[in-house]
Amino acid sequence: MAKFVYFFGGTKADGFGEMKDLLGGKGANLAEMTNLGIPVPPGFTITTEVCIYYYQHNKNYPDTLKAEILENIRKIEEITGKKFGSSDNPLLFSVRSGARASMPGMMDTILNLGLNDEAVKGLAKLSGNERFAYDSYRRFIQMYGNVVKSIDSDKLEHPLEEIKEKRGVKLDTDLTSEDLKNLVNTLKKKYKEVTGETFPQSPEKQLWEAIGAVFRSWNNQRAITYRKLNNIPDEWGTAVNVQSMVFGNIGDDSATGVAFTRDPATGDKKFFGEFLINAQGEDVVAGIRTPNPINESSKNNENKDLPTLEALMPKCYKELVNIYNKLENHYKDMQDIEFTIERDKLWMLQTRNGKRTANAAIKIAVNMVKEELITKNQAIMRIQTSQIDQLLHPMLDPKADKNIVARGLPASPGAASGKIVFSADEAEELAAKGEKVILVRIETSPEDIHGMNAAEGILTARGGMTSHAAVVARGMGKCCVSGCSTLLIDYKIGTMKIDNKIYKKGDFITLDGTGGFVIDGLVPTIQPEFTGEFGEFMKWVDDIRVLGVRANADTPIDAKIARKFGAEGIGLCRTEHMFFQEDRILAVREMMLSETKKDREKALAKIKPYQKEDFKGIFKEMDGLPVTIRLLDPPLHEFLPKEPNEMKQVAKSMGTTVEKIKELAEQLHEFNPMLGHRGCRLGITYPEIYEMQVRAIIEAACECAKEGFFVYPEIMIPLVGISSELEVLKTMTIATAEDVMSKTGRKVEYKIGTMIELPRAAIIADKIAESAQFFSFGTNDLTQTTFGFSRDDAGKFLKEYVEKKLLPKDPFVTLDVEGVGKLIEMAVLKGRATRDDLKVGICGEHGGDPESIAFCHKIKLNYVSCSPYRVPIARLAAAQSVISSS
Repeated sequence: MAKFVYFFGGTKADGFGEMKDLLGGKGANLAEMTNLGIPVPPGFTITTEVCIYYYQHNKNYPDTLKAEILENIRKIEEITGKKFGSSDNPLLFSVRSGARASMPGMMDTILNLGLNDEAVKGLAKLSGNERFAYDSYRRFIQMYGNVVKSIDSDKLEHPLEEIKEKRGVKLDTDLTSEDLKNLVNTLKKKYKEVTGETFPQSPEKQLWEAIGAVFRSWNNQRAITYRKLNNIPDEWGTAVNVQSMVFGNIGDDSATGVAFTRDPATGDKKFFGEFLINAQGEDVVAGIRTPNPINESSKNNENKDLPTLEALMPKCYKELVNIYNKLENHYKDMQDIEFTIERDKLWMLQTRNGKRTANAAIKIAVNMVKEELITKNQAIMRIQTSQIDQLLHPMLDPKADKNIVARGLPASPGAASGKIVFSADEAEELAAKGEKVILVRIETSPEDIHGMNAAEGILTARGGMTSHAAVVARGMGKCCVSGCSTLLIDYKIGTMKIDNKIYKKGDFITLDGTGGFVIDGLVPTIQPEFTGEFGEFMKWVDDIRVLGVRANADTPIDAKIARKFGAEGIGLCRTEHMFFQEDRILAVREMMLSETKKDREKALAKIKPYQKEDFKGIFKEMDGLPVTIRLLDPPLHEFLPKEPNEMKQVAKSMGTTVEKIKELAEQLHEFNPMLGHRGCRLGITYPEIYEMQVRAIIEAACECAKEGFFVYPEIMIPLVGISSELEVLKTMTIATAEDVMSKTGRKVEYKIGTMIELPRAAIIADKIAESAQFFSFGTNDLTQTTFGFSRDDAGKFLKEYVEKKLLPKDPFVTLDVEGVGKLIEMAVLKGRATRDDLKVGICGEHGGDPESIAFCHKIKLNYVSCSPYRVPIARLAAAQSVISSS
């Protein structure tokens, strides 16, 4: 017969610490502490399987559950000497949630369950403290009314505030027993007024209602949101922990508190915590009273004059220190513990791995290795890639107030505040004057690059995680929130509307790119701080990983940042990003609109010096490391002039009319440009474009080599779908490179490869490998062409696909292993069957996604390439993949 209830109490528990899937984190740890001989109030855990059953069976319970619960209540009665439902010696319970993953504050708790009009008198007599008994009863009515009956908490708090105001006191503890008796009567009346029912007097009914309420809280909105944000599966369910009450609110010899075995903000090895005398658990976190520090090292400006637990209750404090050391040594991690002292007797209510800042996480992991508590491998697995992400970007000050007004996609992490501007030119103009701006666009285009560079952050109404705004912002290390569909932007009048509020140009907003939030006004940020522990930790990471990590970088500045973050080369240098700078876009447009080869070559001659200088700058920054340069890839329409003044400028430069420029632009128009005249197709029809680029690359390489730099260019031909396309362009590339080296009298090593971004290319990878020395998978386009999704438009429906579980993740964020992954794996096997030294990597946005990196390790790619600011994340994910697969 299935077992649904697990007992803990005395010195023995039915469960143990490894049973988190069944007992939830709280229940498993309560069992573990009991087995360790730590004082834990007895209780029982109703398993997560009951929660799953509850939702699958129209909120009903398994037939055997009631008998199991009654049996476990009897066990608690034997240990405590109290009786559940008794008026003379009442056994009271706390009822708490406990999912397998920590979800602090997301689900519901009820304390003092079992009290009624008679039991409160018995509790008063037994304790000799009538005030305590009625304080416990009023708390129970408030919690039960809010959690079980969904009565607004303000309605239940208002009577308490009213009576304090009437009595002229500020603290709950200043109320007398008579005050609290009157408050209990007021609360019961309020309960009946709202629910139409009298407050339940049957402890058994109270218990079953509370259990159901905790199970229902698994699907309250805040719990659902938290699960989405933290990738916690909906089907896990929560356990329910029913535990005998111990009371920190009996008097001045009682207390309740929360502590961390190390400082969760800094990672320093010091016992850190707070407590309140004569209080129950929720009072510490509710902010009703300023908590006392547990010791001198926990003091701050607010509590520095308050007495410590160490001073007030030295015996209990000493026992708490012994227990925290025992727990940390047992769990081998920093613990977050909750405790209650009842009449000078210490009880432990919870232990769990404590939440901590990113810096603290690194410091604790490194120090625990040095203390020989954990191994280096365990330290590597303990750090979340998202914590590394936090270290690399400014973060919102967690202590600051925030008024969140909208939410989009967390396209690029970090935080930024500034004035709203609606154009790239405005962003650049104001930034030049020293003002901080947020560029707000319906969607960005490559021509917004200067404004994006000038802005502190970017906010778009459209676009997904691999939209232009997202990709470029990540490459720049800029905070970005994309696809915020609730924005209504009007460029003409310069406004942005969110719900009923209108924001104008110059109004201040704050972006949280890590969470995807838009926040009203200015919110202070804190800068990341790198510690010696970070460098030491990343050295361990590099010692274990097999997968190489390169960066996507288009400028010398990008390359410098990438190298600083540990990139082992450049996996993607997008030459077209160099074209949009103001001093060269005119020549690029001339080239695109030229009607003859002669005119195109004339325009290309203007562009080539710029390209060469860019390549030289990148080669120098990446001295000794490979640089993969993708020849021109985007559709022509991205470069065309759109505004009247731009057309006039091009017409003047080309010696023609605006009408002629419009006509030429219309001739280049494509209905589906992403599948049109782009990539290697441009190189086939206009070989002079690719020839100029190859010449610029090899000339730059030769000149750098002459200056003493070690240069390893890798020339990548994009969008190949037919093996002969690569053969033709490889022949041109070799001829051009040899010509340059012949004229300069200097030889450089170079490779020629291709970008696999079409399903057909993956299918014929064995033929393509006959000409290619390397493959780089452009997973953004490969995902797009495999699914038949437009990556710029798919954001409109992909969120719903994920919510409805049609897809496990957005395939533009995490690689679709089942489909796209199969194509990549097939291409790798076929390519290496032809050429066993074929070097293979990916350079799409998936190169910085930890789940995608694990797949890349599994299929034995040589490297991944990602934006510079994700390089440390990729390094960690690559190391974790080695450990996970061993």
